[in-house]
Amino acid sequence: MQGDHLSHGLWEATAPPAPPAPPLRGRVEVDVAVIGAGYTGLSAALHLAEAGRSVAVLEAAEVGFGASGRNVGLVNAGMWVLPEALPQRLGDVHGARLLRLLGDAPALVFELVARHGMACEASRQGTLHCAVGASGLAGLRTRAAQWQRLGAPVALLSRDETAGRVGTSAYAGALLDRRAGTIQPLAYARGLARAALAAGATLHGGSPVVGAEDRGGAWRLAIEGGGQVDARWVVVATNTYTRPGGPWSSLASELVRMPYFNLATRPLPADLRRTILPGGEGAWDTRTVLSSLRLDGAGRLVFGSIGALRPPGHGIHLRWGRRALLRLFPALEDVAFEHEWYGWIGTTADALPRFHALARNVVSFSGYNGRGIGTGTVFGRELARLVLGEIGVADLALPERTIVPAPLRAARELFYEAGAQVAHALDARWAGARRGGVRS
Repeated sequence: MQGDHLSHGLWEATAPPAPPAPPLRGRVEVDVAVIGAGYTGLSAALHLAEAGRSVAVLEAAEVGFGASGRNVGLVNAGMWVLPEALPQRLGDVHGARLLRLLGDAPALVFELVARHGMACEASRQGTLHCAVGASGLAGLRTRAAQWQRLGAPVALLSRDETAGRVGTSAYAGALLDRRAGTIQPLAYARGLARAALAAGATLHGGSPVVGAEDRGGAWRLAIEGGGQVDARWVVVATNTYTRPGGPWSSLASELVRMPYFNLATRPLPADLRRTILPGGEGAWDTRTVLSSLRLDGAGRLVFGSIGALRPPGHGIHLRWGRRALLRLFPALEDVAFEHEWYGWIGTTADALPRFHALARNVVSFSGYNGRGIGTGTVFGRELARLVLGEIGVADLALPERTIVPAPLRAARELFYEAGAQVAHALDARWAGARRGGVRS
């Protein structure tokens, strides 16, 4: 995408074609302008258009260009934060609302996929959070108990049960979440875009917003190339890929970007597909520098971790990926990687999303901390409900926050990128020592 084979990899190679999204030319007047064509913006546009509002989606690049088209494709419920910690951090009212909203988020994703006939390899077989060692299992035991007290359909699996579902004995157990599943993430973004277009929204790619003026009754947005949009409401859904220098670019200042890469094999032979994730769940582990794995619709194994596929980390991460995958699945020795890509996760100081009322009739959600598919979809719907007047700011699942720039942002981003390189490089030395008999 945009001439970069490392941006979307397998997902661009296998997604249905993108819907038409010509650059905006001239001037248009709409009820709502949506800035950003990822899950949040497209979900907002779809729900607004279905309610009869005129909507223009303005995307600087292409549909799904940001994290929505690059992620692993795990449709998870909840956040990284433990369920019982949410009321402690947000208060009882907002904590309970966010638990309900994000607990039900996968259901909304799969309902939209089914209702609009989206070809995005949707599979609701659950996800597996896999425990590395005794400490990882203890953490999952706590998480499972808290979700079960809330009535969520989750189960803590034994080592043997986990081995049967994943195809490796490397894990001490796993948390199975039956609410969750997997999708082809870029295909889902394009499916949302098609559904929004069918409902009456307009979509413009290659149309970055470079200026905004509050004219009292409406906002006038200036588009690069000379286009203009007049809109009563503006939904800003740019998240981690907020462009510097544009209106409301300060959104990016509170997000510390974490790189994440994926490697995809060629389709696995039938005998291996029967033993590796045979139930079709997506999985990730409890390591600090975590790994994730899943199968796509054609049986390719997608294996990912923290890191950026650019110098000097590119080679380090590729070599680590090969070794790590073979430690899990020695039978894949002759199965090569065919695709590689990476992107950026927007993290916040407390690992929770943010709601901002940026100006009069200008609203935004951001900061999904690696849980963007369900979160972006439900937050897009909530922004639509807010614009429609069905709910007020006081009814949202998050309190209104002011933008607080993350301290030492550049240094922390460098730490994430360099730290992943160090972790994966040291893993190689550790593996070599074991082969040489130094470690047991």
